[in-house]
Amino acid sequence: MTEPYLSKFSLNKLNPKLALKSWFFHPHRQQSTDARIPNSCQFQIRAATSADLPGIAQIIAESFHSQKGLWGWAFPLFRLGIYEDLRHRLASMTPHQVCLVAVDTSPSATNQILGTVELGVRFSDNWANVHKRFPYLSNLAVHPKYRRHGLASSLLIGCEQVCQDWGFDDLYLHVLENNHQARQLYFKLGYRVYKVESHWHSFFLYPSRQIFLHKHLTNK
Repeated sequence: MTEPYLSKFSLNKLNPKLALKSWFFHPHRQQSTDARIPNSCQFQIRAATSADLPGIAQIIAESFHSQKGLWGWAFPLFRLGIYEDLRHRLASMTPHQVCLVAVDTSPSATNQILGTVELGVRFSDNWANVHKRFPYLSNLAVHPKYRRHGLASSLLIGCEQVCQDWGFDDLYLHVLENNHQARQLYFKLGYRVYKVESHWHSFFLYPSRQIFLHKHLTNK
């Protein structure tokens, strides 16, 4: 997962025309060893629609906010905030923004959302030393029961395909330094460290330093 949930990303709106565009990728089948889910996990990557919002908000909330402990009572509020952010982005008209979802395509499935990720284009950021428009990936999240079945990798690959459709050859994202599982996934897919952020004010926002990752995309 990218870290943490980026509510400030609401400044970059999702274009509904892009969100409804037929970005469909081939269905995937993964064998499961988890007794709680079917023996085979079949899913498809596509652009999100307004009907997907409740499922997306639930998955992101579960990934970035605990339902247990002292702050468990705030989970519904956190989920509602995510839902409203997403709804606002889907209703806006800014180009080069899209939310992708992994949808269960098993024979008995009901189009359940299994995972999600957002892709947008940011502009020159002096703090990142990227002095141009650049695609930025955020809010990668997968349903807890369906992790380690290839969904995150497929969502990232889907973003790379969309990024190249937009005419870009580079992709960037943030990950927390102590999120070892996510870092391992990104490195496996070819992302490399672009910059480690150690600003003093970041310490109060994040419990771990943020690492700015970059991948140069090659045509396949």
